[in-house]
Amino acid sequence: MKSRPIIGITPLFDYERDSLWLLPGYMDGIEEAGGLPIMLPLTSDDHEIRQLADMCDGILFTGGQDVNPTLYGEKVTPEYQATKPELSAERDAMEPPLLDTMIRLDKPVLGIRRGIQLINACLGGTLWRDLPSEHPGDVKHHMMKPPYDAFGHDVTVEPGTPLDDMLNGMPQSQVDESTMKRNDDGNWSIAVNSYHHQAVRTVAPTLKVMATATDGITEAVYRPESRFLWAVQWHPEFLHNVDARSRAIFSEFVNAARR
Repeated sequence: MKSRPIIGITPLFDYERDSLWLLPGYMDGIEEAGGLPIMLPLTSDDHEIRQLADMCDGILFTGGQDVNPTLYGEKVTPEYQATKPELSAERDAMEPPLLDTMIRLDKPVLGIRRGIQLINACLGGTLWRDLPSEHPGDVKHHMMKPPYDAFGHDVTVEPGTPLDDMLNGMPQSQVDESTMKRNDDGNWSIAVNSYHHQAVRTVAPTLKVMATATDGITEAVYRPESRFLWAVQWHPEFLHNVDARSRAIFSEFVNAARR
C-alpha cells in the first residue's frame, strides 16, 4: 500500500491554557483527501524547522492570530492596538522561515485565512490591518456568525488561474448552481464563508490573484513559480463536509504533495 503524503499543519497557540491546538476540519480535510496530517510543534530553531520541512511532503499554514504588522513593514500603532488584536510571537517566529524553506525545497504549501496573510506578508506584500476601520465596504468579511459551514458572500475567480482550472475540471454532478455559477463576463462566481478582520492589501510581487470579493478584497492567490502554493482567505476547513469545491482544494494540495 502506497504511503500517504505527510502534511504538516501549523497549530494555533492558546495563551490562556498555554497549549497548542487545531480545528478538526484541517485534519479531516487533509485525511479525506488522502494525506496523513500531523500537528507541528512551534519552534524557532533553524535546524528543527529544516528537519520539519524535510520530513513533510507539504505544509498547511492555518488561520488564527493576526500577522504582526512588523512582518510587512508597518508599526503596531495605537489605532491598531485599539482593535484589540491577538498576536502570536511564537507563530511569527516559526512560520516565516518554515515558509521560506518550503519554497526553497519546492514543496507544496496551502494557506488558509491567516495563512494567506502570512504568505503575502513574507513574500513582500502588505495587509489591511483592520478591514472595518481601514477598508469598510458592503461585504461583511468579519461579521459571519456560526454556523461556519454556511456561505457568507461570493468571490469572482480569475480566468486561467489554477483555481479556475480546478473549477472547470469538476464533474457536473458536483456543481451546485446555487453557489457556483458563471457571471456576465463568463468567469466563475463561487460562494464562500468568511470570518476575518485582516486581508491582503498589496499583493506580493511573486503572487498572482486567483479570486476577488465584490469590494475588491483579494480572496485567493497562488505562486506561479512554485510546484504548488495556493492560499485562500475563506475557510475550506469548515466547508469541506458540505462543499465539493472545498474538498477539491484539499485534494489539489494533497495530490501535489504525492508527486
